[in-house]
Amino acid sequence: MKKIMISYASYGGGHLSAAKNLKEYIEKNYPDTEVFLFDCMKYINRVIDKVCGSTYSKITTNIPWFWGKIYYNTQEPIFERIMSLSNKVLSYKLGKLLKNLKPDLIISTHFFVGHMCTILKQKGKIDAKLATVITDYGEDPYNEWTCNYNYIDYIFVAHNKIKETLISKGIPQNKIYVTGIPVSDKFLQKYDKNKTFSELGLNPNKKTILFFGGGELGLGKSKTLDIFECLMKYFQNIQVITISGKNESLKISFEKLVNEYNRNTEVCVLGFTDKVAEFMASSDLVITKPGGLTSTEALVSNLPIIAINPIPGQEEENASFLESNGAAVWLRKNDDINFVLKILLNGDGKISSMKDCIRKIAKPNSTKDICEIIFS
Repeated sequence: MKKIMISYASYGGGHLSAAKNLKEYIEKNYPDTEVFLFDCMKYINRVIDKVCGSTYSKITTNIPWFWGKIYYNTQEPIFERIMSLSNKVLSYKLGKLLKNLKPDLIISTHFFVGHMCTILKQKGKIDAKLATVITDYGEDPYNEWTCNYNYIDYIFVAHNKIKETLISKGIPQNKIYVTGIPVSDKFLQKYDKNKTFSELGLNPNKKTILFFGGGELGLGKSKTLDIFECLMKYFQNIQVITISGKNESLKISFEKLVNEYNRNTEVCVLGFTDKVAEFMASSDLVITKPGGLTSTEALVSNLPIIAINPIPGQEEENASFLESNGAAVWLRKNDDINFVLKILLNGDGKISSMKDCIRKIAKPNSTKDICEIIFS
């Protein structure tokens, strides 16, 4: 029986989602395996993990421009050396665990973990195969993803431009696989649209917008509410499924606007839900932050995107890729919200052309393809 460790760090939900999607698929399709899902940073040092997680949340929520500065400045050689040194120190405890666990394969969905594993392999502390899954769409990924690439066996990326960039940095092309980002099988299923809308009290024949409000962090709350109010005030020909996640105050703000504009029969405001795949399959357009996993789920669902409130750095790069490939419209800070929405919602031409573009870049079999490459 093969032992597989899928490791992540819980800074942003996408790394964990990608890890869960892989675990779910392997356990379902490869019975002769034992799979461990592992929050590496939490195991290594809970204090450091808590400080890093809290700092990331506070910066990206309150001063996101500063996160952009951090993101790009840490690509400088001096910061890379500091990060490399800290990972060497932190990898010591991870090495103890791996010595006892003895996995045959380690799949990393966060660069911290992947880098530490290459350090341990370089020192001869582990001999497991190493796979790295890059979970964003930026054409020039963070260098930390591929540090010590000589010790990585598989690098999985979202599209060809990333592969070209990595090859230009000297990484052998036979290590790099353009599979897409791993997505749950839920997004490949067929759903009964009439049933979905009946349960929500909505009209299955009306143009439907799926609106993600920003979740627990509530990123860009003011801008988010401006966009939502514009939909309530000016677009009578649509209906909206709004998801606020765990952000109760944002949910209350949405409900106040729904009541103010008397749109109760055309808008469904939800908190946390496990039916995202179902809602994506039944909607015509999604308004969301362009996180790597949410963007992937929308692409697999053939759902055009309005990208809002991206975190500077990786999410802005995601928005840029999606927009340049015709799959999304990036609603920037000073854009006229009403004007942009009118272009998309008055008539079906723009949405239809975006769906054509999505079909060219979506990779619905990403999880299956990653697993087949590894297990072959």
